[in-house]
Amino acid sequence: MFMSMNGGLWSRREEPVATTPPAPPDRLHHSVAGEEAGERFKFLVCVDGSPQSRAALRFAALRARNTGGLLALLHVCEPVDCQGWMRVADTMEAEQREEAECLLQDMAGEVWALTGLMPELNFRRGAIGAEILEAIREDGDIHALVVGAAPALARRGRLISWLAGELAGSLDIPLVIVPGNLTDRQIDRLA
Repeated sequence: MFMSMNGGLWSRREEPVATTPPAPPDRLHHSVAGEEAGERFKFLVCVDGSPQSRAALRFAALRARNTGGLLALLHVCEPVDCQGWMRVADTMEAEQREEAECLLQDMAGEVWALTGLMPELNFRRGAIGAEILEAIREDGDIHALVVGAAPALARRGRLISWLAGELAGSLDIPLVIVPGNLTDRQIDRLA
């Protein structure tokens, strides 16, 4: 479900897709002396390309760098519903996957430029809330879920609404909500 060392993307329901992320230095793939990879704090960030998800990404990337932690990005596409038009649905899903792959690669490039860290990439297809929970459960090493919130003047996002309404206490990891209207300078100071 995550990006492999050779850069392939996959989810639990789809085959690997070859991608070419920026080549990270070898030192980033090895554990710190005396520290196992499973002991490092891993942040999972839900990304969709919106300003609020970019704020969440910046915060989590800087926290990961500042704490010697790891970073994973998650993008969820909802299933295409074209009953009776299977070929159309297949084409739309392929286009969604290409767009998601480009988005994840762009955001991984932003993380790389900002911190020198190469995040794991995770693409999933399904209901967003259920896929977030499943990604956390399957990975087993995620220590915090980071999401961005739209500013108060904007409409409340579906993800935040779902997290607030459905998760209420069912997560066994911290949920970090980063306001999407924070400036880069504010985020840098907080992280």
